[in-house]
Amino acid sequence: MSEVALENDELWIALRRHTQARIGLGRSGSALPTRHRLELQTAHAAARDAVHSPFEPDTVAAGLAGMATVRVRSAAGDRLTYLQRPDLGRRLDPTDRAHLPAGEWDVAFVVADGLSSRAVHEHAAAVVRGTVALLAGWRIAPVVLAEQARVALGDDVGAAMGAQMVVVLVGERPGMSAADSLGAYLTYRPVPGVTTDADRNCLSNIRPPSGLSYEGAAVKLAGLMGRGRELGVTGVGLKDESDHGDVSGRLL
Repeated sequence: MSEVALENDELWIALRRHTQARIGLGRSGSALPTRHRLELQTAHAAARDAVHSPFEPDTVAAGLAGMATVRVRSAAGDRLTYLQRPDLGRRLDPTDRAHLPAGEWDVAFVVADGLSSRAVHEHAAAVVRGTVALLAGWRIAPVVLAEQARVALGDDVGAAMGAQMVVVLVGERPGMSAADSLGAYLTYRPVPGVTTDADRNCLSNIRPPSGLSYEGAAVKLAGLMGRGRELGVTGVGLKDESDHGDVSGRLL
């Protein structure tokens, strides 16, 4: 099918309204049409920029004005080390660990640059604020702003602060359709080196208007937190059914 015929086909037009995936692009000879090839190159450049752009904790702190924050780094001293040594991004810098305020916190929020500082700068503060507003009565630790950090750094933070739960908001790996996607990972009683991904709940693709809204993310996250605390479990034992008006769980 020619490029013109493919792009004008009613079925493809209808499908494109529901996805940002590159579908029905047609071809020019044996290659993509020039326009689509240039769009792909632009998306690839945006993804690379998202991975390498520096984290700006001041930007996030400004969005959290009125909330206490503390800044930490992982054991990965720079961006190249972070990308080459994922294990170091999962551990706190020993000096920074000593600066974390220990207490009887119900939850600690960690805002981590991950693989897209852009996602964190644009979305993290609004998700934290929206979720905290739904947690009446919870003892909430100062928000931790973590540089060169991966999801499991939250385990180290939770253990150091004595938090019952940890929520890590992290920039997700950029794709060819989105370079600004934020993920939220919830873990009950994390233990560094022991807790696995099976022990976490994840909300992905938080990036309005194309992805999950801030309000939607906050409602889902607060619901999971409340049910997780009640059951004493997160991860595979806790299922999000908030789209059906419920968050359920089962002990394994």
